[in-house]
Amino acid sequence: MQTAPRIETPRLLLRAPIIEDTDAIFEEYVADPTVTHYLTWLPHESREMTASFLRAKIHGSQTGKELSWAITKKDNDRVMGMIDARFQGHRVEIGFVLGQKYWRQGYMTEAATALAKWSLGQHGIFRVWAVCDTENTGSSRVLEKSHFQREGLLRCWAMHPNKSPLPQDVYVYGRVK
Repeated sequence: MQTAPRIETPRLLLRAPIIEDTDAIFEEYVADPTVTHYLTWLPHESREMTASFLRAKIHGSQTGKELSWAITKKDNDRVMGMIDARFQGHRVEIGFVLGQKYWRQGYMTEAATALAKWSLGQHGIFRVWAVCDTENTGSSRVLEKSHFQREGLLRCWAMHPNKSPLPQDVYVYGRVK
């Protein structure tokens, strides 16, 4: 796998990110402290920071160990979020982010469901999983609505520098073949 294949849903197109997405990504979510509150990275302070982040995402996809998809509506090509798949043997870990103005409209559930289905359709993949902060009810709902089951609690698992300098507890969710 060199680049993320296009995945279509009823309303969305998931496609490989390109450097030309920098402005939309900066404007829609990476600079927003509310969006990044439960993420593992700090809000971006400049478009240059976003361009560097995006180049790393594109390079990561070229290694084949991680694929990233820009989430866009079918009727326009403006990035509203991103979803990743990190390949770990027979497992795929997903992570996602969505601009705040697109929350509570089912977009991320649609994207996560499609990516889980695609991942489980790949040869040798038997498990798709994700973690989210125990206080991140939005992401918990997305995962549950995307047919993931909450499997447990991982104590002091993730660093969320926007929330605390201390490791945070997360719920682990899984979906299997």
